[in-house]
Amino acid sequence: MTSGPDCATRTDDDSDSGCNDLRGLDRINFDPADLTYDDRGLVASIVQDIASGAVLMLGWANREAVERTLETGYAHFWSRSRQTLWKKGETSGNVLRVRDVKLDCDRDALLLRVDPAGPACHRGTRSCFEPNEAQAELGWLAAVLEARQAAGDDSSYTARLLAAGLPRIAQKVGEEAVETVIAALDGSDDFANEAADLLYHLLVLCQAKGVSAQTVAATLRQRHTERQRHVEEKVS
Repeated sequence: MTSGPDCATRTDDDSDSGCNDLRGLDRINFDPADLTYDDRGLVASIVQDIASGAVLMLGWANREAVERTLETGYAHFWSRSRQTLWKKGETSGNVLRVRDVKLDCDRDALLLRVDPAGPACHRGTRSCFEPNEAQAELGWLAAVLEARQAAGDDSSYTARLLAAGLPRIAQKVGEEAVETVIAALDGSDDFANEAADLLYHLLVLCQAKGVSAQTVAATLRQRHTERQRHVEEKVS
């Protein structure tokens, strides 16, 4: 599986320029000066793991912190206790690479969707909200697939696969399913990679069929809810 050389696929660890600058992205379409700051000059910043969907922490940001976050691609906050600007992970190394920023409807809160380099909580836990059941959120990948298809770039494996049509995509899903089963049964250390390939190709098939990842997730949730209801009815 290959992808084009865009910011979404960069893995460099510590640079404050180039692809890390979020201000050039079409989805970052707000000016920090236009946010609704409270009487302390702060907005709430909710941090979410883009891969798992888990809410990691709640921080506070002033205008400078928001600007630094957008400029560097790393989460910055304002410390209310120390009254100073700080970069998350500046001492521990557990930085938060920001992949997307969204505003709430009142423009007084931010949602930072991030790739965490380590535990987000000072206690050493993944998040400040534990236990936290969130493990996988694939909407980010579905969005990448949509963008690849829209761009129609021949250098993109996704675009080429979608252009090949349903039979070829379905064939790839079958091939990846077999490889995943083999990896599971032969004791291979490559099982996670094979499972990831299978999920990726299944999402491409969903894209080709016009079925969103959200629809699949809602179907799974509905099945679980119905099962719970049946159990509760039997108990009552």
